[in-house]
Amino acid sequence: MDAQGRGRAGDIDPADQWVLNPNTGEYELRLTPSAPQSGVPGPRRSAPAVDSRTAAPVAPGRDVPPPRRRRGAPEEPLPGRRGHRPAKKKSKAKKALLWTGGTMAFVLVAAAGGGYLYIRHLNGNITSVSDDGASTGGFQTDKAINILLIGTDKRTGAGNESYGDSGSVGHADTTILLHVSKDRTNATALSIPRDLIVDVPDCPTTQDDGSTKVIAGTDDVRFNTSLGQDGRTPSCTVRTVTELTGIQADNFMVADFNAVKTLTTAVGGVEVCLAKDINDKDSKLKLSKGKHTISGEDALAFVRTRHSVGFGGDLSRIGLQQQFLSALMRKLKSNDTLTNPAKMIKLAEAGTKALTVDSQLDSISKLKDLGLELGKLNVKNLTFTTVPVVDNPAEKVKATVVLNDSTAPTVFDMIKNDVSFTEVKKKASASKSAEAAEEAARLKGTKSAAADVRVRILNGGAAAGSAQAELEYLQNEEGVLKSENAGNADASPARTTLEYAPDQADQARRLAAILGLSGAQLKPGKSVTNSQGLPTMSLTLGKDFKGAGVSFTTATKAPEGVQQSTADKVECAK
Repeated sequence: MDAQGRGRAGDIDPADQWVLNPNTGEYELRLTPSAPQSGVPGPRRSAPAVDSRTAAPVAPGRDVPPPRRRRGAPEEPLPGRRGHRPAKKKSKAKKALLWTGGTMAFVLVAAAGGGYLYIRHLNGNITSVSDDGASTGGFQTDKAINILLIGTDKRTGAGNESYGDSGSVGHADTTILLHVSKDRTNATALSIPRDLIVDVPDCPTTQDDGSTKVIAGTDDVRFNTSLGQDGRTPSCTVRTVTELTGIQADNFMVADFNAVKTLTTAVGGVEVCLAKDINDKDSKLKLSKGKHTISGEDALAFVRTRHSVGFGGDLSRIGLQQQFLSALMRKLKSNDTLTNPAKMIKLAEAGTKALTVDSQLDSISKLKDLGLELGKLNVKNLTFTTVPVVDNPAEKVKATVVLNDSTAPTVFDMIKNDVSFTEVKKKASASKSAEAAEEAARLKGTKSAAADVRVRILNGGAAAGSAQAELEYLQNEEGVLKSENAGNADASPARTTLEYAPDQADQARRLAAILGLSGAQLKPGKSVTNSQGLPTMSLTLGKDFKGAGVSFTTATKAPEGVQQSTADKVECAK
């Protein structure tokens, strides 16, 4: 760094040359003037000496009087010595903006703000691969963010060949879908079990020569085969998650075993807690009951162990990993990390070397922008949960799991609709409060009888055949007989809407109650005519349509029994 390049590195840590700018929240290279050094060549041409009292040039060989010091002004440090200014109080700005979280992935950019050469160096650390069109094309600062974090079981790296299958192609061993709310007040980290039975869709994949090969999908296979198997890349895992949850990731990050070791070492270790002694010969974890600060090999062993915790399966290991990630995030959020330039630079080095990202996150600048968005979140509103599953009923010896159809759809819908798993105080402006009140008012008032509701149904962004299916449900199950299939809509809206004239408000309220429509989905407008020339409302099915008769009401809390924990809580592994 600066000190080393000027011949006075000595006992100076290069990291000390990087300081946090409280105005920007970024680290910048400090170029403090160096003292004269013996043996260091001087400049080719020297400017003439100047008398500081008169500003006149001084003849060679003549001594220059020292400059006069203003009364009360502090003395300048003597030549060849470093001056020491009074220590400033730590700015609160140092605690803002730089939040990172998750194993291997949330450590995004600690020191991205300073020095062109250092930024170029960090950019050179980053490995990226194509998303093959599987993602949304990258996160946006004014929308909710969905990042898919994938930990592989590939044994590359020094010392990792002894862990399990040394020839593994790198399956999706640990997968977390991180959802950060649009207003950045909360987030949900959804763990996806590796042994969950899913359908892996066809996957267009960019080859080394730039061509595209479609890797055929397979049905009823373990989720972890969505990566590595048959040449599948991370984009195949993204497609599988979209197929499973209905949530499309904006970006993805991938890491192998080395990420856990290097990141925990860079941060100085994380504190974990055990409710009992563990001696797992498979993972090589040997720790006594109580609290321990672990890093490197011990950290990797901790997140890999499963036979010594819970029921000894992958679901128990997921719970252990979530506890570990919570502890890591608390450490990353602590002042001990955020105000330590040396640690932050080590994190920047480790993070950029440990991760493989999609091509939309292939620079420090882009990672920095994502890091700043994540930095707005308070860890107490980050919920860890797991896809609700049950044992695979097709197996006598239970080795895999399948979706719990009674609770999993609700969990997915909460994430899709940006519903927090924790209670958070929403940032509502006066205008938004007025808008919400107006929407709520649309649902209040008299409701007509179902038999008096006249509506035409159009298919917007729903699957083919949805309008007819919803029509049959309304007529046969709900008694809405004055309804008809009006074919396809002109647009493909994300949300289902019901448009009606003022004199049809009582009909709209009845249909909203039947279908579970919100006040925001009711659109006062003008009446249209149906095929018989009679005034009618227009129900346009959007991409949120989940099936005939399925309510549009979004749950406001997780179903009973769904596992969840928040990152601010200290838990001991059992």
